[in-house]
Amino acid sequence: MKSAFIVLLILFNFPITAQKQATQLNQFISESLPRWYKQYQHLHANPEISFQEKATAESMAEVLRGLGFEVTEGVGGYGVVGVLKNGNGPTVMVRTDTDALPIIEETGLSYASKATTIDDEGNQVGVMHACGHDLHMTVWSGTAELLVRHKDLWKGTVVFIAQPAEERSGGAKAMLADGLFEKFPRPEYALALHTHAALAAGKIGYVTGYMMANVDFVKITVYGKGGHGAYPHTTKDPIVLAAQIIMDLQTIVSREISPLEPAVVTVGKISGGTKANIIPDQVDMELTLRSYSDEVKQGLIDKIRRICNGAAMSAGLPETKYPEVWVRPEDTPAVYNDPELTTQLAEKIGETLGEAQVVELKPVMGGEDFSRYGKVSPNIPICMLRLGVVSPEQIAAAEAGEIELPSLHSAKFAPEAEPAIETGVKAMSAAVLHLLSK
Repeated sequence: MKSAFIVLLILFNFPITAQKQATQLNQFISESLPRWYKQYQHLHANPEISFQEKATAESMAEVLRGLGFEVTEGVGGYGVVGVLKNGNGPTVMVRTDTDALPIIEETGLSYASKATTIDDEGNQVGVMHACGHDLHMTVWSGTAELLVRHKDLWKGTVVFIAQPAEERSGGAKAMLADGLFEKFPRPEYALALHTHAALAAGKIGYVTGYMMANVDFVKITVYGKGGHGAYPHTTKDPIVLAAQIIMDLQTIVSREISPLEPAVVTVGKISGGTKANIIPDQVDMELTLRSYSDEVKQGLIDKIRRICNGAAMSAGLPETKYPEVWVRPEDTPAVYNDPELTTQLAEKIGETLGEAQVVELKPVMGGEDFSRYGKVSPNIPICMLRLGVVSPEQIAAAEAGEIELPSLHSAKFAPEAEPAIETGVKAMSAAVLHLLSK
């Protein structure tokens, strides 16, 4: 009889308790949203570019410290780490990025950024959160606050990190090199989210497996023998040689990489020469490479070197004049969302937001150094979600061909912030509570 009573309690009381908890969480989020929106406006109006995020880092540290986290600043530059322990259980890391872009804002928002700064090359540039990192920080802060206010719902440890220099792809590497997983609790799971400029506000997107690409930057210096433009036979024209190399590079993806393996080779910059009738001594080019697998990544680099050397040989240049191919060491590894973890979280978030609000997306060839947290040995399962930020009206107008939606990194990128913040906090809280559920 006693066991039957317990079964009845489980069958009838537990759903009521779960519903009550959901109501309490939703009420907390609704009451907090105006305050979080003001925080977002402040962050948007006061952006800082990569490696200059001093004030932003201080504000993120202040948020965590005010919530009772053990806070360490200056991790890997302007990185912030907050640790909150709540009994025995798993450790979950939640990451936000803090840097903005060197863009002059053109949104017309009342809280639009008017900030300027001096970049690494000494140029004065505008500064704008054109990639949604201000939203990321606000959702991150709101999620931390919800977890603190409702510690009765979970057990374990949360590690909240505010990472600098995502746009320049150096922040994650710097924080790891500074002992992120040695000085602080090593997580069993790492979570993050990123805005999506073509997804409706109120929705969360997910991708299992590869979500974003390896990103590599390559510089090529093509040498030649300069001279008078009227006497090309006395020269070795590096402009012609560079043009040949550019065209030959197109065959890497179309003819040397399997059609089933995504890859991109883009020459984004070329410069050489000073005057129409002068053949220069050299031409400089800059490329971006995108791939998913490490094999394709290395294959692209090897093939570029081979094509450059072959073109120089065919032009009759000595080996001392072969092109120099320099690969930037600060590459960005591909984001690989752990399939099991991502599927679990998508289902749990669907229960929170409604199944129709959680959509599976296709992978893209953009880059994100959040990937590095999953590349440590042994690997840590990671999941990055996509946060919708576009009003349904704009989505409909874009689908009808009436407008073009501003992309990420656009001077006109203006998210629907309030519904995005609400959705983001609900989604990230649901994910963390699922992993740390009592």
